Amino acid sequence: MGSIFNEMLNPDGSVRGPYAQIHDWVGSLGTAHVERALKEAEGIFRRLGITFAVYGAEEASERLIPFDIIPRVFSAMEWRRLTIGIEQRVRALNAFLHDLYHRQEILRAGRIPQDIILQNAAFVPQMVGLTPPRGVYAHIIGVDIVRVSETEFYVLEDNCRTPSGVSYMLEDREAMMFLFPDLFKRHRVAPVENYPAMLRSTLESVAPSGCKGEPTVVLLTPGIHNSAFFEHAFLADEMGVELCEGSDLFVEGGHLYMRTTQEPKRVDVVYRRIDDAFLDPLTFRPDSALGVPGLFDLYRAGRVTLVNAPGTGIADDKSIYTYIPDVIEFYTGEKPLLKNVPTWRCGEPQALKYVLDHLAELVVKEVHGSGGYGMLVGPTSSSREIEEFRARLKANPKNYIAQPTLALSASPTFTGSGVASRHIDLRPFVLTGDRIRITPGGLTRVALKDGSLVVNSSQGGGTKDTWVLED
Repeated sequence: MGSIFNEMLNPDGSVRGPYAQIHDWVGSLGTAHVERALKEAEGIFRRLGITFAVYGAEEASERLIPFDIIPRVFSAMEWRRLTIGIEQRVRALNAFLHDLYHRQEILRAGRIPQDIILQNAAFVPQMVGLTPPRGVYAHIIGVDIVRVSETEFYVLEDNCRTPSGVSYMLEDREAMMFLFPDLFKRHRVAPVENYPAMLRSTLESVAPSGCKGEPTVVLLTPGIHNSAFFEHAFLADEMGVELCEGSDLFVEGGHLYMRTTQEPKRVDVVYRRIDDAFLDPLTFRPDSALGVPGLFDLYRAGRVTLVNAPGTGIADDKSIYTYIPDVIEFYTGEKPLLKNVPTWRCGEPQALKYVLDHLAELVVKEVHGSGGYGMLVGPTSSSREIEEFRARLKANPKNYIAQPTLALSASPTFTGSGVASRHIDLRPFVLTGDRIRITPGGLTRVALKDGSLVVNSSQGGGTKDTWVLED
C-alpha cells in the first residue's frame, strides 16, 4: 500500500486549501464541546428515527449510524472535475442498459462475453425490446468513489438497483447546520437540501406519455421491516408523495390505482424500493406479497413508469464492473475519466491462480454481494478466515472478484481518544430524467475502527457531512 492521502494535511504538515478554516475550528474545540455536540446530534437523529437495521446482530438490530462532526470538504474545482467523470459514467451506464435490452451491440462486438450477461440473475429477459420514458433505465444512481491522492479517484462500484443512504446525507447536513451555524457562515457551502425537490422533478419528468396534468408519484416500500424503511418514509414525506405498500395499489382497466379514503387515485410513476423479483407476482416471483399483480404488464404497455427500471441491476453486478471502462469507451468514444479499481475475475484460471496465491493482500467480494457482507479483507483477516475463504473461492470461483487493498484517503475524525485519521469513501447521488442532476457532495462514509477499510454502516462504519465549497 502506498502512502495514505490525508484530506486535510499536506505531507509537509501544512493545511490543504479547502480545509484552511476547518483546521483552526477543529483545534479550537474542547472535549466537552465535542461531547455535547455529539450528544445533541444523537438526540436529533433519535427524534427523527434515523436508524439502520443490522442483520445478524446479536443485540437489538436497530442502531443509530455513528456521526462525525468534522466535515469532509471539496473545493469547487475538485468537485467540477469529479462531476464530469460521474456524468460520463452515468450516461454510459444508461446507454449500456438500453443496448442490452435491445440490439446487444456490445455483445456482438465481443466486448463482453454473452454468458456473463444472458445467464446473469440480474438480467431481466422480460425487459427485452422495452424502452422506458426518455430512454432512462437508471434514474437514481449512487456511485461509490474512493480517493487515493490529490487528483486520483477510483470508482469502487455502481449502485443502479435501489441505491440508499441519501437520507443520511440530508440529515447529516441538517445536524451540522443546527450544531455549528457559525461554521457555515464562514464558508459558502453548496446546498444539498433541495435533493427531494430534484428527485420529485426527475420522477415527474419520466411520467408516461399519456399522463395528463401533474403526474401522481408514489414511493413503493416493502414495509417497516426493511432496513432502509426510515429512508423510504423520509423521502416520501420530503417529496410530498404517498408512501405505499403493494397492498395499497391495484391494477384495473389498464391503469394503476392507489387506494385512498375517498375514491381510488390513478398513479403515473412508482419510485420502487423493492427488488425486481418481488414487483409483480404475475410476472416474477409468484409468492411475492410485496408487489402489485399486473404491474409489469402495465409498465410494458407504457401506462406507468417504474423507477429505477427493472433489470438495471445488471449494470452494477460486480462481474460486470470489470468491463465498465470498455462500456464507457464503447458508448461514448471517450476514455473513462474516473478509473476502475484494478480487478481480477476469479472465474478466469490465470486470475484465480494469482488471487489464491495472494489472498492475504487482497479484498475478495461476491459478485452479487452488497453491504460489506460475504467479503474477505485479506490484510485484516486471520489465517483461519483466509483458509475458509480459500475453500469457498475454489468451490465457486465465478462467484468472486478480487481487488488490491487501496490506500483509501483518510480524514480527521473524532474518536474516543481525540482526533485521528480514519479512512473514508464517497457516494454521490445522481438523478437522470429530463437531464442529469448531481447533488453537490453526497454521503461520506467513515471506517471508525483504526486501520479499517470497511466503511459500510452494516459493518460499524459512520458518516460525515460532505461539503462542496462554492467559488
